[in-house]
Order: sequence, then C-alpha cells, then structure tokens
Amino acid sequence: MAVSRKRADPRNNRLLGLLQRKDHDRLSPHLQRIPLTYRQSLYSAHDAIGFIYFIETGVGSLVNTMANGQAAEVGTIGNEGVVGLPIVLGDDTAPTSVYVQVPGVGLRMKAEVFKRELARSGSMRDVMLRYTHAFFNQVAQSAACNHFHTLEQRCCRWLLMTHDRMQSDEFLLTQEFLAMMLGVQRTGVSAAAGALQRAGLIRYLRGTVTMLNRRGLERKSCECYRVSKLEFDRLLGARPIAVT
Repeated sequence: MAVSRKRADPRNNRLLGLLQRKDHDRLSPHLQRIPLTYRQSLYSAHDAIGFIYFIETGVGSLVNTMANGQAAEVGTIGNEGVVGLPIVLGDDTAPTSVYVQVPGVGLRMKAEVFKRELARSGSMRDVMLRYTHAFFNQVAQSAACNHFHTLEQRCCRWLLMTHDRMQSDEFLLTQEFLAMMLGVQRTGVSAAAGALQRAGLIRYLRGTVTMLNRRGLERKSCECYRVSKLEFDRLLGARPIAVT
C-alpha cells in the first residue's frame, strides 16, 4: 500500500479543518496519506484499534455482524469525520467493524499517538466529542428513516450523503453496499436505482453512479438527509453543499 507524508491539507477533512493551528501542527507529522480501497478493513470487531483515519474522499461503513454471519451497515463515515471513535471515548476496541465501501483517500495515524495528543489538548477533545455527538445523531436518524420512509426516499438520502463526501459527480457505489445501507435485497436496489435513472436524476452503470440532477434528488429524498446535515452543521459549523 502506497503511503505519503505530504502535509495534510485541513480543507480536505472537516475535523482537521476545525482544529486549532497548534493542534493540527502536532498531528500533521504523524499523518500518512494512503489510498482507501474497496472492502479494506480499517478496524475489526473486538480487536485492538491500531490506527485512526481522517477520510478525505470515500466512505467507511460501520458494520454490525450477527452470530449467523449476517451483517448490517449501521453508520457511515466520510470527510466530515474520523474512523476510530472508540479511541475518542477512551476505549480501544468495539463490537463493530469498519471497512471501506466507497474507495478514496485518507490520512492514517497510530491510535496511541492520537490518544496521546488528545490527552494534551482540550480544544481537540471538544472537536472530536462534537463530531461523536453528530455521528450518533446520524445513526439514530438512520434507524428512524429505515422504519418510516420509502426505499426510493432512503436511496436518495444515501446517494446525497455519498456525493457530499466525494470530490466528483461520479463514484463507485456497488449494489452490495446500497443493499446493506438500505436493508433490502439487491433486487430492491435495482428497482430504486432504475426509477431514479428513468427520472433523469442519476446514471447507474456497473456499480458506478453519476449524479445528473442533485436538486431533483434532494426533492425526492425524505427529510432525514436535511435533518442530519443541519445537525452536523450545528455541531461542527456550516459547510456549503455542492450543487450540480
């Protein structure tokens, strides 16, 4: 895996951009820029978390696996956050796993170094705890969304969230990932994506999504996308939404 010590650009990750200059300068020498490849494990359930990741592009999926081997996606992390929240909360293991579902690029650092720097800086802890609150609000909103809203509305929401985390209108999004996010079979994903494609909102071909009409997707989505975004902006500061 190729790594780079190129200085981190705080504009590429929302949390790094919120840190005070002194905090960012202490983290920067320890950050390695690495490619995030499809299905790459970022940490595994019940194993010690060795690294934390500030995602710049791409999406990490927080997954809970049942005793029978079935897995459900319960949360996602992109360039608004960090992978490794148990470290922020004083633990080094979790009953869930995180792996890459949408490829991209991220900044990795050793968990023990991050833990040490977190202990040194109250301002850094404040930023990380605000993100933790926003993330768990996202998880709660997703649970309610899955209960109350249609498959097509939920599909719009996840497409919008993924688009926010990329630097392109075209990105890889497999049917497997969409099915896990939406809690449906792949046939349901095909039906929902097909309806959005016929409406001229997206193009979906061989696992690649091209955003054609973002405003149209926002109109078709349920309120959960906007609610989650407003909550992130309330806790972390507003960031403009890209419009195509």
